[in-house]
Amino acid sequence: MNERIICYNNLWKLLIDRKMTQTEFRRKVKIAYSTFAKLKSDDVVAMTILLKICNYLDCNVGDIVDFVKIEKTGEAE
Repeated sequence: MNERIICYNNLWKLLIDRKMTQTEFRRKVKIAYSTFAKLKSDDVVAMTILLKICNYLDCNVGDIVDFVKIEKTGEAE
């Protein structure tokens, strides 16, 4: 069975391309540290947070979030 997980690697790459540190980004977008920690660990965050990020970076959600397929093996169905 395959599952998908959230991955924010595109966000981190975008910040590198824009020469912005993660700390600077967090402060300018006014993201709480706990929410930022969720982003760092590829956890689910509210769509309102993603919209806030996209508005600040002038991009689309697909530019910062990816859904990666993972394959689970050895599980009984």
